[in-house]
Amino acid sequence: MRRRSILVAVAAALLSSGAAHAQPDHIARALADPARPAADRLRDADRKPAEQLAWAGVKAGDKVGEYMPGAGYFTRILSKTVGPSGKVYAYVPSEIVKIAPKYLTDGQAIAADPAFAGNVVVSSDTNGNFGAPEPLDVVWTAQNYHDLHGKFAPPGTATAFNAAVFKALKPGGTYIVIDHSALPSSGLKGAAEQHRIAKSAAIEEVKLAGFVLESESAVLANANDPLTASVFDPSIRGKTDQFALKFKKPR
Repeated sequence: MRRRSILVAVAAALLSSGAAHAQPDHIARALADPARPAADRLRDADRKPAEQLAWAGVKAGDKVGEYMPGAGYFTRILSKTVGPSGKVYAYVPSEIVKIAPKYLTDGQAIAADPAFAGNVVVSSDTNGNFGAPEPLDVVWTAQNYHDLHGKFAPPGTATAFNAAVFKALKPGGTYIVIDHSALPSSGLKGAAEQHRIAKSAAIEEVKLAGFVLESESAVLANANDPLTASVFDPSIRGKTDQFALKFKKPR
């Protein structure tokens, strides 16, 4: 009996950590889609999109708001995951466009690509005006939450953004935050220079907006990351320790 209890506890721990998630067919098809660039496919081993999407629960038909899509790695995957009955609203904050207009043009190019044009919509406005033309099932941000405390972001940016996310989501909607880990005691200190944020700081901010933390995934954890170097440092780039948080908007 004791052995069985131990096995059950281990299985529960694996599920809660994100280490044991089956890969649904719609996600497998999205990752195998030939329209995905070869360079994106090469990054799958490190970014583990199958595990992340399965844990997040993104499904066909979902309306997803993606904050800071960058070059579109997740935009393309999300587009194929939600399918023709879903939508991906890729939101590029105007504060970032001023610094790196490439991110807006990259997103627009994806939206114009016949392989993705049916369900990808790109928009740009301030962080505090984040939103979509319809209620969202999911808001997704990967490796960018710390930028709400970056050099371009005035005080209060994260608070305004999280409030906008809360408003944009349907009751019961999901808010996924994936980011580079900083030392637990560092809070927000590493956001501007190291492009990292302490997990506890992110959780505290998001919960203040009214969200409930539902689960975490440890699938992107890396115990060999010292958590101090810039994420662009060659010694750790692409291999950072990352946390993944799933929040829910109460019904």
